[in-house]
Amino acid sequence: MTAHEIDYKIYGEEMQFVEIELDPQESVVAEAGSFMMMDSGIKMDTIFGDGSGQTKGVLGKLFSAGKRLLTGESLFMTAFLNNDQGKKKVSFASPYPGKIIPIDLTNFNGKFVCQKDAFLCAAKGVSIGIEFSKKLGRGLFGGEGFIMQKLEGDGMAFMHAGGTVAKKELQAGETLKVDTGCIVGFSQTVNYDIEFVGGIKNTIFGGEGLFFATLQGPGTVYVQSLPFSRLAGRIIASLPRTGGKSKGEGSILGGIGDILDGDNRF
Repeated sequence: MTAHEIDYKIYGEEMQFVEIELDPQESVVAEAGSFMMMDSGIKMDTIFGDGSGQTKGVLGKLFSAGKRLLTGESLFMTAFLNNDQGKKKVSFASPYPGKIIPIDLTNFNGKFVCQKDAFLCAAKGVSIGIEFSKKLGRGLFGGEGFIMQKLEGDGMAFMHAGGTVAKKELQAGETLKVDTGCIVGFSQTVNYDIEFVGGIKNTIFGGEGLFFATLQGPGTVYVQSLPFSRLAGRIIASLPRTGGKSKGEGSILGGIGDILDGDNRF
């Protein structure tokens, strides 16, 4: 194996964290900001790129870091190395309510594709790169754009998803239609495309967007019930307006009630 062989345990229900056990000289890499706690004897180091060791030279490292910028991530990651004699533990937390999904890349022929913000941490040696869409329609309307993340190697990687997670095992030719924002990731054998919802009423009044994501097997698909964009949208919509009241708060008349009680300001 090229990646470090790590043990782990996931704690919690809605706000989970993963505790990773490192043998001496074993290491794990994580996105900046996901660290929660660690034992003494673990050395924390900021690294350029993904730390997979698969790129050599200055240009190779610059290319590796540049790929991360395209997926909206930082140029740097954080590596945690067990410098002590015995086993040590380090933990990483979910950024918002949801589930942590362990992915053993050896079960997916060394590659797994996921949405841009799904990656949480991985064993040192796992490569975190980019997956370009080869189809124009999928890139423009697929929710994730032209670029998704790909995890490559033979070690453990951990993804985070919002809300509850559904794991679907698709048979050859079997198709699953999913809201474009609800996709967490899928194995490389799955064919990913987009499909127009269709119908004037569905398009204008459906409120579900113009396109479905279609995932055709064979392969494994992970779907989340609460994408972060949906959660953020609900929070923004309920923020208080001028005067400290949220939309329709305290009245079944909503905005009309604000006008009647003189609280609406022009």
